Amino acid sequence: MKDADIFDDFLRFFITDAEELFDFSRPFEFLDKELEQLFPANPDDFSPKYVDKLVKVFTREGQEKWVLVHIEVQGSKDGNFEHRMFQYFYRIYDKFQRPTYGLCHFNRYQ
Repeated sequence: MKDADIFDDFLRFFITDAEELFDFSRPFEFLDKELEQLFPANPDDFSPKYVDKLVKVFTREGQEKWVLVHIEVQGSKDGNFEHRMFQYFYRIYDKFQRPTYGLCHFNRYQ
């Protein structure tokens, strides 16, 4: 199963008014190469990994929007979370001049 096969369901699950916001008749464009340019993989990095996707979507009004999906699985508070999210938004905007909407899911920490 490819990302494109389930991304519409992902949006519908996490955004209650997704049907009114997004034009699901238009294909999603996954911008993995663009995201990798900003955050290249380091084979020597053994820090925790995150699931990140940058996806171009279209609204019902025909506007192009970029959605950053960031998923972390962790059981304790991470003081760097806000910093990482800021880096994502800033680097995407700086390089591509696109405002980005973020969806972040991480499990509850105590």
